[in-house]
Amino acid sequence: MPDTMRAIRLTDPVDIDGLTVSDVPIPEVRPGWVRIRVMAFGINESEATSRVGKSNADFTFPRILGIEAVGVVDAVGDGVDLEPGQKVATMMGGLGRSIDGSYAEYTVVDARNVIPFASDLPWETLGALPEMLQTAHGTLATALQLQPGQSILVHGGTSTVGLTAIAIALQLGATVIATTRNPASLDLLTHAGADHPILDDATLSTTVQAIAPTGLDAALEFVSATALPATLSLVRPAGTVCFVGALTGQWTIPDFSPFSIPSGVRLTSYSGTAQDLPAAALDQYLRAIEAGSLHVTIASTHRGLDGVAAAQRALTSGGQPGKHVVVLA
Repeated sequence: MPDTMRAIRLTDPVDIDGLTVSDVPIPEVRPGWVRIRVMAFGINESEATSRVGKSNADFTFPRILGIEAVGVVDAVGDGVDLEPGQKVATMMGGLGRSIDGSYAEYTVVDARNVIPFASDLPWETLGALPEMLQTAHGTLATALQLQPGQSILVHGGTSTVGLTAIAIALQLGATVIATTRNPASLDLLTHAGADHPILDDATLSTTVQAIAPTGLDAALEFVSATALPATLSLVRPAGTVCFVGALTGQWTIPDFSPFSIPSGVRLTSYSGTAQDLPAAALDQYLRAIEAGSLHVTIASTHRGLDGVAAAQRALTSGGQPGKHVVVLA
């Protein structure tokens, strides 16, 4: 085992071209933790935010970025029930924020945030999954408790998690309404599994009410906090709206009054952890992807750590919906 590995380790905020590779010590494993040989990882908006030093207080420099990874177990600490060579996924738990992340050949994580799996899917597909599946599954199963036969609006459907939520909700047996502001993306929503792909314009409320005249059972809000009042108005009493993200950057509502929530409609949020994606659920999704019944939208694939800068540039340009993946295998 060599003493060093290749990684992108930042000591200060940098522009995209500052995502350069260097040699750093291979991290030591400790009791309760797992060292993973990283095979692939997805690129996330939060990593671009961290890169420029605008993350929340839980992020600190120096840091190796990367909040998710798939790979194989390289070493385990005492008390860990995993075997070297086992395929695993990991995400969240401070990864890439308060502890060093996946922009490296190896990463060490708390075993509680490691999900073992078995699959022959290519690493470029597997690398797209951890954060998308964890968030989409968590919002639908934990926050909304969506049931077969119910109706759901995915407001901001062309986001990476939105596309994944569409696919999972369809597989669950829900009726899926999904929005985009770009007419050219309607076909993408259909391909992801939306029963009703619709434009997010001035006619949105009227269109949704025509599809679900008694009100929606559930809604996922990805666009902005300020869009919540309109989304809440489309949901029936005892239905639930879950705030997940803010594609527009509007995370709060100025002068918000709880009385703006329609009587009986429930409002929740989701930020979740790896524990919200049990190994059995991950296995179910992997089998569905292998069978072609669950669609995963991958925007681009980049090879090696030297491709991270190009992957972040592709993400921040916003030109291609779907997940940008870096493969190290």
